[in-house]
Amino acid sequence: MKFLIFAFFGGVHLLSLCSGKAIYKNGICKRTFEEIKEEIASYGDVAKAIINLAVYGKAQNRSYERLALLVDTVGPRLSGSKNLEKAIQIMYQNLQQDGLENVHLEPVRIPHWERGEESAVMLEPRIHKIAILGLGSSIGTPPEGITAEVLVVTSFDELQRRASEARGKIVVYNQPYINYSRTVQYRTQGAVEAAKVGALASLIRSVASFSIYSPHTGIQEYQDGVPKIPTACITVEDAEMMSRMASHGIKIVIQLKMGAKTYPDTDSFNTVAEITGSKYPEQVVLVSGHLDSWDVGQGAMDDGGGAFISWEALSLIKDLGLRPKRTLRLVLWTAEEQGGVGAFQYYQLHKVNISNYSLVMESDAGTFLPTGLQFTGSEKARAIMEEVMSLLQPLNITQVLSHGEGTDINFWIQAGVPGASLLDDLYKYFFFHHSHGDTMTVMDPKQMNVAAAVWAVVSYVVADMEEMLPRS
Repeated sequence: MKFLIFAFFGGVHLLSLCSGKAIYKNGICKRTFEEIKEEIASYGDVAKAIINLAVYGKAQNRSYERLALLVDTVGPRLSGSKNLEKAIQIMYQNLQQDGLENVHLEPVRIPHWERGEESAVMLEPRIHKIAILGLGSSIGTPPEGITAEVLVVTSFDELQRRASEARGKIVVYNQPYINYSRTVQYRTQGAVEAAKVGALASLIRSVASFSIYSPHTGIQEYQDGVPKIPTACITVEDAEMMSRMASHGIKIVIQLKMGAKTYPDTDSFNTVAEITGSKYPEQVVLVSGHLDSWDVGQGAMDDGGGAFISWEALSLIKDLGLRPKRTLRLVLWTAEEQGGVGAFQYYQLHKVNISNYSLVMESDAGTFLPTGLQFTGSEKARAIMEEVMSLLQPLNITQVLSHGEGTDINFWIQAGVPGASLLDDLYKYFFFHHSHGDTMTVMDPKQMNVAAAVWAVVSYVVADMEEMLPRS
């Protein structure tokens, strides 16, 4: 952080330098932070109008109803599937009909993997059908399947200690759930680590905070030079059961069959719509969620809710006749679940204009009742965002927390662009994440109304302020 130093009556006054577009004049900061605070406070009536329209007015429940229509009629939207491309075309039409501007599709190439038929049966010590979901990008088994004894471990460290026991077996991971970011490594890397010690396949305890016998899928990653082995997730209940059996020295044998197959990459699109800025149209506040999902459930929570409150944010602003100074750009990403594939290609195409991006926002952690905003950026930008969030006092949602992030916006954040994500009940989120339970039944229209109001207020105010958010 740089400072200007002024002498006043023998004392020293520190004035933080502004940064970003339309801020400097002859190298001197135009305004103090107090003046910026006053500017933000002047949006109080606008914020209340957005809240009233979203939560109490004619727009209440609109994002929920729009989402239900899509996911009920189209269903889940796996990368490379016809369902995803159908959803993209429907959204393209919806955004045009909503009166948004510059609605268009930006072509990208995305992965195409299908799970096929899959099953797992415990043959010893008793017959028991095991619920599984193959993990994204996994290879399949031979048609006759893989029948092998099981080695149960609770960590990668234990797998290494017992490496000599793993060869020719199916490794079952019964790792404890700590939090998603720490536990998900078993899903993404479990097959590779098992293959390194000669395992034939791996079954991973679902990365979930709660289970009612529900397997949770997700992407996994192979490693060059390491044999590819089939891998799937199993329920918490079955992982714990096999762990108890193994602790008593009971031999476990499983037959695993997976018809998973990877096809050549296919064409898809990121879906874009805007409200063009009135004064700085080349500058952008990006609001986003991803339109793809896994192939189980309906993809209502992950990330239908995030995509549709992002659309709703622009709808609310448009309905109130508001036009911010800089452009509000909605992007509905494709192939996020495969590692932000569509978003990376968007970044490669648009990063030449990175200096014009004031804020990138992604909602991809549920649209339950928000508790605040996660933010990554400079201290000066954080102070500004705290003032912006104070406008949401009528909803009692004013926190600004650290670690604003999202798979699709992290490319920008890592390059220095401020980033924000919606924070709500993550513990509940992982009850349903990547499972058959991710349906409209999980969604609450009133909570979506509030989430959309937060998203709209933040995006509009940041887009309409005289200056862009300052960077480090």
